[in-house]
Amino acid sequence: MADEEFGWEKAPEGAHGRAAVGHVSVLLQEATDFLAIRRGGSYIDATVGMGGHSLEIASRLGPQGHLIGLDKDPQALELARKRLTEMSGVKPDKKMAEEPAITLLHSSYAEIGRYVPPASVDGILADLGVSSMQFGDPARGFSFQAEGPLDMRMDPQGERTADQVVNRMREEDLANVIYEFGEERRSRRIARAIVRARPITTTAYLAQVISAALRSMKHDSARIHPATRTFQAIRIFVNRELDDLKALLQAAPQILKPGGRLVVISFHSLEDRIVKDAIRDGAREGIYQVLTKKPVEASEEEIGRNPRSRSAKLRAAERV
Repeated sequence: MADEEFGWEKAPEGAHGRAAVGHVSVLLQEATDFLAIRRGGSYIDATVGMGGHSLEIASRLGPQGHLIGLDKDPQALELARKRLTEMSGVKPDKKMAEEPAITLLHSSYAEIGRYVPPASVDGILADLGVSSMQFGDPARGFSFQAEGPLDMRMDPQGERTADQVVNRMREEDLANVIYEFGEERRSRRIARAIVRARPITTTAYLAQVISAALRSMKHDSARIHPATRTFQAIRIFVNRELDDLKALLQAAPQILKPGGRLVVISFHSLEDRIVKDAIRDGAREGIYQVLTKKPVEASEEEIGRNPRSRSAKLRAAERV
């Protein structure tokens, strides 16, 4: 299953009575339930985003607790910082008597092992993929539904851009990226069309080129735009998303305490397969107890509120 684009929307008021514009945390209740948050515990939000999950975790920790949040995107991290400050009146990275310690780090979750010692964490949450804020800003270049530059970097300081992939990569390599990371069977046809259309400078033009290349072919679903899988593939490649996910899953058993929980929310089949295999292999090795025999999915009510949640799958495990 490919990522689906979704709209910029107003979140319903959450547990803290504040409405957040632009992003709705997916499977919020389910994720926090599986984390089994202990007062005074230490928890990592590996993809802090705009702070929705972090707010819920922090509200349950108490004065002895510690929340560590990581994100590649400095803009999202700053918004999360403001939300967490509003909740407590305390600036993250500082601490008052009645509030948990909160540490926010501009970093990929692939580096998680650098920041915490072994067997020191009670829970890790990772809400993968791109946020509605990132999709909703044309200047970030994630969406094919708006005119924007070919960027797609979650971290604006990242070296690799979508422009480099689209305009400089060899046709064969480009086709391989589209096939591997987008699961797009028509990858060679698309790559050929992109190379012939170079230079391509905007997301809208790239989407037009892809759509024109596939015009005479049947699409998997009328609901999915023909550019969806290609945009997903380029974004994953630019941000090294699958490599980073594998690094996170490799580090998780080392930094979790016995009884600590790992909770991962994925949005397409490539991510879900990696998470499923890591948890299954860990269970075979006696590292994990699997908490979700099947992935947890959003209710119809949540999907109605937040269309992005339609493709979300949550998997969880407990460190033995």
